[in-house]
Amino acid sequence: MQIVNGTGQDSPVSQLLAYFKKSGGDGAVSAAVWGIIAVVLTIVIAISSFEVIEPGQVAVKVNNITGGQEPVTQPGLVIKGPFGIHSVYVIDASPQTFVMKGNANTDELHVKELTVRASDGSNFLFKDTTIIFQVIGAQAVEVIRDAGPSNDFRRWMRPLARSVLRDEFGRESTISVSDPSKFGEATERARTRLNELLEPHGVVATKIVTPRPRFSEDYENLIEARNETDNQLSVIDSELARAATGRDRLLAEVNRDQNKIIQERRAELESALAEAPANQADTKRKADTYRIETVGTGQAAKSAAVRQAEELRGQLDAEYLARKATIEAFKTQPIERVMKRLGEKLAGVTIGIQPWADDATPSRVRIEEIGGVR
Repeated sequence: MQIVNGTGQDSPVSQLLAYFKKSGGDGAVSAAVWGIIAVVLTIVIAISSFEVIEPGQVAVKVNNITGGQEPVTQPGLVIKGPFGIHSVYVIDASPQTFVMKGNANTDELHVKELTVRASDGSNFLFKDTTIIFQVIGAQAVEVIRDAGPSNDFRRWMRPLARSVLRDEFGRESTISVSDPSKFGEATERARTRLNELLEPHGVVATKIVTPRPRFSEDYENLIEARNETDNQLSVIDSELARAATGRDRLLAEVNRDQNKIIQERRAELESALAEAPANQADTKRKADTYRIETVGTGQAAKSAAVRQAEELRGQLDAEYLARKATIEAFKTQPIERVMKRLGEKLAGVTIGIQPWADDATPSRVRIEEIGGVR
């Protein structure tokens, strides 16, 4: 920003002076005019004492008295002394794109496509090469010192980028440069070497984007055929690796299953072998216990049966003697007592008697029970 000197014919100061002359030099008017002039000068000086740094910009603040230089990397307002005490130079530090494309140079950031001579003598070209670069904010002083206060640092890209890329890609042969891995290594080498030349001047290349190199039509066809063959080999290798992996997996599964069966069977046999002595002892113990219990039960049953038989024999003998005594007693009893006793025995018993005769002149009466005693 430039400081307003306020001396032009149309400036506010000139207009105020003309008004002052017309007023005849009145003291009050003169004081008011000079006050306005002071305010205007203050505003002009204040405005010229600031510089605005936008996002994506860096600046260098130069003390024109002492010659000191200070880089400014943060966006915002930069205070500078009035009347040329300080100078502030703003540089665009946002990412810049340098493109090599087409058949002619259009400006400092757009130049013709890159042609490279390979190490085996053949030529190949890149249809569209892009380099992304930017100013290093902390080294803005070096940028101003080497390239000036404008964006002239962009002019370094055309000679440096083309020469470095030609050298690094020229180390490769047509076969190696068509290999993506070798091609990537060459690109990284070119970026490293380009930064070795740019960084001392405060600029860095952050990325190089190059398409697949283009060769003659016959060579392109050979490359395509080779790529197809490589792809087929890759597929075959992949199939072989997958088959080997599948075979190893199946063998591992079979071995695992068989080992599991063997381990389970071995565990079962070892468990059975370990349990056999215990089972034998337990079976023997149970047999002995059963024998003892059975013999004891039989002996107890025998003793009980013998005792019961003896008790029954005693009861029978007592009953026999009682019946015998009763019979003997009945023998000595009169007939009337016998009949009475018999009547007591037959109390409640109904006996049906039906006389019948088996001859015309019965001489005795026989009693026959008909239908049983009720």
